[in-house]
Amino acid sequence: MRSNRIRTTVLGATALLAALSLTACGADNSNSESSKAGAAAPVANTIDKQATSQPESPSRPRSATPKAGATEAPVTNSGTKTSGSGTTKHTAPPARTDANKAGTTDGTATSSTRTATCTGGNTRTSVSKVTRPINHLLLTVTNTGGTTCNAYYAPKLRFDDAQAVFQILEDSKPQAVVTLNPGESAYASIGLTGEPGAGPAPRKATHLQVNFAGRSNVGSVGSPAQLNLPADTVWDDNGFVTYWQTEMSDALQY
Repeated sequence: MRSNRIRTTVLGATALLAALSLTACGADNSNSESSKAGAAAPVANTIDKQATSQPESPSRPRSATPKAGATEAPVTNSGTKTSGSGTTKHTAPPARTDANKAGTTDGTATSSTRTATCTGGNTRTSVSKVTRPINHLLLTVTNTGGTTCNAYYAPKLRFDDAQAVFQILEDSKPQAVVTLNPGESAYASIGLTGEPGAGPAPRKATHLQVNFAGRSNVGSVGSPAQLNLPADTVWDDNGFVTYWQTEMSDALQY
């Protein structure tokens, strides 16, 4: 019994010593790992200090980087730009004159308003017989151009080879100039004869020349329109033609 107790005591002491040895080994390993971690830490801190000790260069836009020897020259109000190497003049376009703005007397379009005079070159003109009033023809002019045109005053008519233009009925003068946009039409009526027996005998005609008045109403402008008259057209010197009208009914009321 006593020997068993001694053996048990020895075994217990041996186990205690082994446990203490394992604990010491674990502590040494922990201290060793801590020492390694502690030794590495200063290196990281040193690197951080070196990185932060460098002043950070301020960022600069690429476009703001000046080229060597280049300076931005100021621009003066006169349109002249000066630089270190000399002076470069920027010539302004010439100012428009009154001659550019005003229309011409030959019916060409103006540069400012883009309005022309209606002529045989930018219109289509036709003549037709009407039932009422009797002994009347209707003259129609249509703007076939690309710009607005003005039909000034009244058409200036010549039957066949007549020397004088047909007389104009002044009572038919409208309140304003007739303006035609592309595709629009104006009208004038032709009273072929006057009171019977009031002048020379009526005569037949087969062709009609239509001339166009300009802004000044002096002579005619542009090319005339050459028309074939309806069959059996008869006219005399007491007939008349109206001013251009915007409405067909206004033209045929005379």
